[in-house]
Amino acid sequence: MRDQIGAIVISDYSKGVVSRELIEGIKAIAAGSEIFLCVDPKQSDFSIYSGVHVITPNHHEAQRAAGLEIINGDDLLKLGETLLKKFDFQALLVTRGEEGMSLFERGRRIGHTHFPAQAKEVYDVTGAGDTVIGVLALALAAQANLREATSLANHAAGIVVGKVGTSTVSQKELIGVL
Repeated sequence: MRDQIGAIVISDYSKGVVSRELIEGIKAIAAGSEIFLCVDPKQSDFSIYSGVHVITPNHHEAQRAAGLEIINGDDLLKLGETLLKKFDFQALLVTRGEEGMSLFERGRRIGHTHFPAQAKEVYDVTGAGDTVIGVLALALAAQANLREATSLANHAAGIVVGKVGTSTVSQKELIGVL
């Protein structure tokens, strides 16, 4: 069955379900496979998510976890580097509202790519983070690289925030903005 799974999404809503033991169990199941482990965190202690492939905190969550405040671009770079190194993530995607998204990737050195916000109009941000991690995981499972997956997730979030209430994005809508 593992060979039929491309990604696992763990959305932590801070309700007591996601624990260190749960994360370790999921990592053990995925070990030795090409399953991407993607986490949308809510806890300020990111150590429970240590070693997952990609984590998608918003800028407030990332600042709390790193113990840093983002005032300028240098602070943002330091935050990304700190979180990647400290918690052994392969990638960190920080969602930053109207400032877009910042992707940090491990490599010979830590790379940073900025993705400007794609929203034309913002009516409701409810569910935007869920859209980001869902589209990101789907794209990674479909063999997209991190930058391609982030671009798709960014466009999808731009569509969703332009709707009122918790919304979804259709394949047709996403294709329409690409």
